[in-house]
Amino acid sequence: MKYIILVGDGMGDYPIAELGGKTPLEAARTPNMDWIADHGELGLVKTIPEGCETGSDTANLSLLGYDPRTVQTRRGPLEAASLGVALKPTDVAFRCNLVTLSRQEGALTMDDYSAGHISTDEARRLIEDIDNGLGNKTLRFYPGVSYRHLMVWQDGSADVNTTPPHDITGERVEPYLDRLASQGILLELIDRASSILKDHPVNRTRMKKGLKPANHIWFWGQGHAPQLESFEKKTGLKGAMISAVDLLMGIGVYVGLKVIRVPGATGYFDTDYEAKARYALSAIKSVDLVYVHVEAPDEAGHAGLLDEKIAAIEAFDARVVGKVLDGLKEFPEHRIMVTTDHYTPLSARTHTTEPVPFAICGKDVPLPSEGSGGFNEKGAEGQTLLISDGYRLIERLIRFGK
Repeated sequence: MKYIILVGDGMGDYPIAELGGKTPLEAARTPNMDWIADHGELGLVKTIPEGCETGSDTANLSLLGYDPRTVQTRRGPLEAASLGVALKPTDVAFRCNLVTLSRQEGALTMDDYSAGHISTDEARRLIEDIDNGLGNKTLRFYPGVSYRHLMVWQDGSADVNTTPPHDITGERVEPYLDRLASQGILLELIDRASSILKDHPVNRTRMKKGLKPANHIWFWGQGHAPQLESFEKKTGLKGAMISAVDLLMGIGVYVGLKVIRVPGATGYFDTDYEAKARYALSAIKSVDLVYVHVEAPDEAGHAGLLDEKIAAIEAFDARVVGKVLDGLKEFPEHRIMVTTDHYTPLSARTHTTEPVPFAICGKDVPLPSEGSGGFNEKGAEGQTLLISDGYRLIERLIRFGK
């Protein structure tokens, strides 16, 4: 039996007046996800347990079968694993965003959590110069993808209240910086890094082009290296992970999935959707399960971009889901699941905790007695199926016919 899980990050949303009260998922043309819902099982799954952070780490661990309430980890150490940074037990890894802060009405404000979605090449130059200027035996900076980077603090403290920058777009940052006062070294690093970035040639060039400068760093998502049971031991399946973002690849490393890096996969609107589908279909020949994650809808949600979110959902459906459905015809015994990890509503520009739709079809999955209403929030809410413990959903995917 072959299994493929397709995750469109942040696709869930709220009804929007501009769309006649529909959500982006309802308004988008998604014939392939609708087909899966109409030919199998459609329901809701709660991926964010009460009391857990509303993050993609929590939600995707749930979808992979790990209970976030018992798994102690954060984004920083997961992304370190993706970057090949080995953490000692006393090391603390922080996610380090390149951001744009600006003065608005006299207050320092989070202008852009992604520094205008700075390119990976530009960002690498900035982070390498920050590491050269600030790095030492205790503190190191590591470049990642686009605005997403890493800082590792040897024998450091994770006991500090940090805030994801995408949660505070347009807000004054002083209250959030004040929360770092318990670990003053973090404030010092932010201040010293801003001096390096202020007149950096990369930023001068960006501003000449009318692009936002990466003029500050922002720490969040800190933690120690987690201890996670292997996916194969937990499920009996050999698996692979396909994603463009270090968080998902880091989860794959820690749970023993084969991490497949796809050329052209960017984690943004310009990602090579078809390449992800091709690599997934190639990988499924040698493993039992492939987990494919597409970041673009989430990025649109954080930016509050309606047209881009609908376009990203439609691209995911046509260029990933459709291609995978067609390619799976080669494997008579298979099941496919499509879902999203969490809502990223355009009105909120951050993650929220509502149960999300999922649909499963394939071998031994019973056909529905009537139409599903399509793969969207309303269609899923119209069903009676709710998986309240999200980590149990993968058991459901595997157990049909058993």
